[in-house]
Amino acid sequence: MDNDRPIFIAGCPRSGTTMLQLMLHAHPRIAIPPETRFLLEGYRDRRRFGDLTAESNRRALARWIVDTPATRAHDLGLDPEALVAEIVAGPPTLGSAVGIVFRAYARRFGKPRWGDKRPAYVDNLDIVLRLFPDAQIITITRDGRDCVASLKEMPWHRAGIFESMSAWARAVDRSRAAARRLGPSGHHEISYERLVQEPEPVLRELCDFLGEAYDPAMTEPAEVAKVAVPADKTWHERTHGAVSDDRVGTWRRRLEPAEVALCEAVLGSRLVERGYDLSGARRAGIAGAAGRASSLLAPGGGALAGGRLRYAAVAGRHRLGRVRRATQRGLERVTRPRPVAAQLTSRELAAAEPVD
Repeated sequence: MDNDRPIFIAGCPRSGTTMLQLMLHAHPRIAIPPETRFLLEGYRDRRRFGDLTAESNRRALARWIVDTPATRAHDLGLDPEALVAEIVAGPPTLGSAVGIVFRAYARRFGKPRWGDKRPAYVDNLDIVLRLFPDAQIITITRDGRDCVASLKEMPWHRAGIFESMSAWARAVDRSRAAARRLGPSGHHEISYERLVQEPEPVLRELCDFLGEAYDPAMTEPAEVAKVAVPADKTWHERTHGAVSDDRVGTWRRRLEPAEVALCEAVLGSRLVERGYDLSGARRAGIAGAAGRASSLLAPGGGALAGGRLRYAAVAGRHRLGRVRRATQRGLERVTRPRPVAAQLTSRELAAAEPVD
């Protein structure tokens, strides 16, 4: 039987997740839609939809997915009424309802295999795997300094350098944790730099992981960008061109010296572990540059030390939030054990069958 496991792409924002989405969407058997906002949001708000064994509740969930602009379901080009009917007629779990949307998107292109892409999944793989226990997870990692530099220029990212660095560090750590938890059949990590410099061998390795035959069309993602990237997302304009490595290492001109020093001070061990060379800005001394950027890193003197403290505060807040969310989710699983896993693929259906 052909592999029908769902495919999920995750990583730090601006790490190449959209390019990878398009490369997979170019495969003749795989469809990966534009980013949506109903998987994580639906899970977190699942109490409002109640027991999905009730048809009325499945209909309410389906209407929320197709009628709420914030879910971005309209970007998928699907018939909303047909989608509502399919969810209502489907298995009574949240994962099934979400998966039916992705399956319908794949059917639009005549493809049997489906999945999804969203950078935020890297921080929420526990939710993804609750809904789709048989999922194959792909994470993509890019030089953290390039991610920080790119995030600086995004109109939707206004959180600042400390949040950007923390997002990259969390993505790297979550990818490592996923590799330990899921093993080589459930998780595959891709280097952005290697992907853009030698796409064919990297994509062949990816297809081996997915149990699919490699197709040369995957190296030309621009061919599907016009249908798989919404036109209003102008920050993805480079996906309409050929795969290129001309953005590798651009942090050298896009970041200030003080920003480079701060990135390497707090992310250095992770960068080196992933094979990225440090510039030496931290060792060379950046008193002048840090002084000029003191408003960014810390008020007054000791800009680098102050910046490290501010980063530690941001990262600590994120860790505490993660612990709280994990505790809450654990309690919910005990107090509301209603099943959420999808019942669509061969493995999911087998797992859903009662045990004698």
